[in-house]
Amino acid sequence: MTVTQNQGGSQGQAVEKKEDLVTITIDGIEVSVPKGTLVIRAAELIGVDIPRFCDHPLLDPVGACRQCMVEIPDMGNGRGMPKPQASCTITVMPGMKVETQRTNARAEKAQKGMLEFLLINHPLDCPICDKGGECPLQNQALSHGYGESRYDGVKRIYPKPINLSAQVLLDRERCVLCARCTRFSEQIAGDPFIKMLERGALQQVGIYEKEPFESYWSGNTIQICPVGALTSADYRFRARPFDLVSVPSVAEHDSSGSAIRVDYRRGTVMRRLAGDDPEVNEEWISDKDRFAFRYGRGEDRLTTPLVRDGDELRAASWPEAIDAAVRGLKKAGSSVGVLTGGRLPVEDAYGYSKFARAVLGTNNIDFRARPYSQEEADFLAAAVAGTGLVNGQAAVTFADLEKASTVLMAGFEPEDEGGVVFLRLRKAYRKTGLKSFQLAPYLSNGCVKMGAALIPTVPGEEAATLANLPAEVALDETSVIIVGERLALAPGALTAALELSGRTGARLAWIPRRAGERGAVEAGCLPNLLPFGRPVADPSARVDVSTLWGSASLPSTPGRTAEEMLVAASNGLLEALVVGGIQPSDFRDPSIVRVGCENAGFLISLEARASEVTERADVVLPVALLEERSGSFVNWEGRERPFPVVIKKPNVMSDLRVLAALADGLGTDLGVRTAEQARAELSEFGPWEGERAAAPQVAVGGRVQTQVGTAVLSTWRLHLDDSRVLEGETEVLATARKPVARLNPRTATAAGVTEQVRVSTDRGAVTFDVEIVPGLVDGVIWLPTRAPGLALSEHLAVSSGEVVRIEGAHS
Repeated sequence: MTVTQNQGGSQGQAVEKKEDLVTITIDGIEVSVPKGTLVIRAAELIGVDIPRFCDHPLLDPVGACRQCMVEIPDMGNGRGMPKPQASCTITVMPGMKVETQRTNARAEKAQKGMLEFLLINHPLDCPICDKGGECPLQNQALSHGYGESRYDGVKRIYPKPINLSAQVLLDRERCVLCARCTRFSEQIAGDPFIKMLERGALQQVGIYEKEPFESYWSGNTIQICPVGALTSADYRFRARPFDLVSVPSVAEHDSSGSAIRVDYRRGTVMRRLAGDDPEVNEEWISDKDRFAFRYGRGEDRLTTPLVRDGDELRAASWPEAIDAAVRGLKKAGSSVGVLTGGRLPVEDAYGYSKFARAVLGTNNIDFRARPYSQEEADFLAAAVAGTGLVNGQAAVTFADLEKASTVLMAGFEPEDEGGVVFLRLRKAYRKTGLKSFQLAPYLSNGCVKMGAALIPTVPGEEAATLANLPAEVALDETSVIIVGERLALAPGALTAALELSGRTGARLAWIPRRAGERGAVEAGCLPNLLPFGRPVADPSARVDVSTLWGSASLPSTPGRTAEEMLVAASNGLLEALVVGGIQPSDFRDPSIVRVGCENAGFLISLEARASEVTERADVVLPVALLEERSGSFVNWEGRERPFPVVIKKPNVMSDLRVLAALADGLGTDLGVRTAEQARAELSEFGPWEGERAAAPQVAVGGRVQTQVGTAVLSTWRLHLDDSRVLEGETEVLATARKPVARLNPRTATAAGVTEQVRVSTDRGAVTFDVEIVPGLVDGVIWLPTRAPGLALSEHLAVSSGEVVRIEGAHS
């Protein structure tokens, strides 16, 4: 048997050179594997399952449990090993001969002896253990252990459980000391707050007294634990594996498109686990993806349509609500704005795009429920739309990040805003020494853990920094420039990033925060863009789309942006708004959203939960939660990530199905009603062969001027913050990082700041505890965007790069 190794990337597979293969014999079967392969992996390739606990393919070998013992009568030099060896720590050698438990009695005895040793103190409480029914120890005790126990003493017991964190609980007597949890924390997540304590018979898992186990990735330790030692606070004792129905799905909390497994019972989701997808998230997901799935179970869930009757909203039937919405849209004509938000699967986003153009006859559509610029819309049209795997074209992938010689990050914090992107960059740093650089006022926590270097940059001045990079930042065709959505706030920065990419040959990757944003770009949910990069202003692009849609013609004038639509609605220049899932606090100035929705002539809201928008709506049309619909996200790579319905519920409709009903009422067939139909129609769009939208040409912004008592604001959203999807998730929120303001000593001293700082604008003020960061750029203050009760949009109405007032405060 000859094994080839996948080298990854868009170039496909590369076959291992003959001289890089090593031939060994396992249980009499000859197998050729790449040099450096562990014996346990080589055995797997010929179907030999060697029992193990500590071994994990994504963790460094440790040989802690000694369960995978094999006999090696010949190391390839005519001499064998004197006693059984752990196959998870020994690499293959030419001519090596290995005998496993299948053919060697000593190997079998060693394995059974280790199992007997592990079970001496392990409680036999499988019926009440959360791991019961999916436990490797349980399975291997049956398949490789003795039938009876010879131990008749008293088993060791501990007080239980102890909290490693608010979310992760430890039952110490169940632990088999495999060190999977501690290795994951140190090697993968870079959060080494969980360690093996004591030695010998007293050895156990514990945490540092002054460093709580607060990690965005702690839930992975629960999943990879081979026994029931680590459990989840919110799943413990709530279900058994044999009670659950499992459905593969995709995580919705960031743009990585992580594979997950959803387990439900009696119509209720009980837990979510990481799926196995080597090309995307491997076997890891964030705690937000794992634990935050209850956001549709509260009293604010919308289950029936609502129609405004005077000053009140009252329940209505679907036909009545659709008729009311149609009357309002008919009255408005094409004077309508469509705001979709960034949460939607691509099929629903496509439905909004088609509904706006082919049914309403307007290009007033925008998905960007966040601060943005016109430069960003031009950048997305020129450099992002239609360049992903959706159209079969090469794009930057997760594998490319691991193989890159250099990664430059601008307007992007990998751990807070990128999810699995951070894990892959950290993996590359550990395995290959990846050189990475961050344009920021200080080196973020995530970048510290991946060995990145700081390029000190004042927010708003990124364009100048990109144009004049330090000499040590050597970019070439094997490099990647990561552009985050925040870079849109710095004048000229996206233009500079494009020019840098063109000048050096480095590839460009735009990584937004929300799961549906890349799909919204591809679907054409921008005022200047039709599906897959077709410019609205290009006649041939409009003909191309209208031919596929079967519509007479499409509007040719680019529409208004989201904020422009809201302002126009408040001024009577737009007669109606169709809103598909936005929150006022997502915008730089929430009052624009509130006033726009309040003063709109007619407002239709498609939402799953009651919100500030639904309170102001004339018609509220409830839509399905993610688990109740099928569809697909397009992740930041441009890769399609389809997911099926998890829980089938009657009388729930996706956004797409509601839009089709509205189109019927307006006398136009939308042509697509289901995700499958939308996906089929999307597949008919080939890559745009015409001229692409012109790249943005925005002048570099000037230096941001400050004086004593003021500072330039730097901010981004933390991974765990005051998000609606985290409402009620007590255990997850308890692991969120403490919201603090960060300043350097000089700036703090000049403003009289010691323990707390009061930050203010003409809109209002907020007070934060202070963390002094010596390396932070002078004249800059960093604040979390959405700390609980301290949302900057609500209190200050500012975004990154603007000047705020600072002064000392006292608790």
